[in-house]
Amino acid sequence: MLALFLTIFMKQYTVKQLAKLSGVTVRALHHYDEIGLLKPSHRTDAGYRLYEEKDLMRLQQILIYREMDFALEDVKQILDDPDFDLAASLHDQKQYLLQQQERYQQLIKTIDKTLSKITGDELVTDAELYEGISPEDRERWDREAKEQYGDMYEMSQKKVRQMTKSQWAAVKELAAEVNRGMIALQGRDPTDPEVQAVIAKHHAWIETFYPCSAEIYRGLSNLYVEHPEFRAHYDQQSAGLAEFMSAAMKVYAERILAKKR
Repeated sequence: MLALFLTIFMKQYTVKQLAKLSGVTVRALHHYDEIGLLKPSHRTDAGYRLYEEKDLMRLQQILIYREMDFALEDVKQILDDPDFDLAASLHDQKQYLLQQQERYQQLIKTIDKTLSKITGDELVTDAELYEGISPEDRERWDREAKEQYGDMYEMSQKKVRQMTKSQWAAVKELAAEVNRGMIALQGRDPTDPEVQAVIAKHHAWIETFYPCSAEIYRGLSNLYVEHPEFRAHYDQQSAGLAEFMSAAMKVYAERILAKKR
């Protein structure tokens, strides 16, 4: 009768009731009691646990910290600290979760953009693929691109932003056509007329983004084999494709120079 009275008039919960209310298993609540993380404020004469409001508040803190990936021992240390302030803790948790919310919203936008890029429904720059993933790496990538490519990087970004969907689709199709052609011809002499015809399309594709002189194209050919991301991109499509592309590009660069002599 005492347990019933306390439960009704003092808003106390048995372990089963608290488990149902919070979604935490009875076994977990027993474990929390055993390790001193969440001890019930009262017990009945028969030894049954009874939890009151302050216990519910502590359990909420436990669950929030667990969602934030805190270990149970760390949560216990935080909550048992004599200087622990519930209001201050809730405020800090809210700020953290708001930051995470913003990050996840950006990640969702990035995923949506990537899906649009795959389906061809929207123009998306390569830099946008990494928005929200790692701000530090994003800044480093942008800085390195500007340092290495300078005005060409800025020009290419501007041109992409100005393209219509149909223009972007044509640019993507040209790139795919070049890749298919080079894979089909892989193993031939880089000076082969058919190889050079495909490389001419590749050069035209590059000039979609920025003017590409013989000197620039020769430098780009080196990147295809020296830069790990360039090499990986092409070698994933066909083993050795980066080397083949690079050699063919060097031949084409010399021919561009020859025309200008």
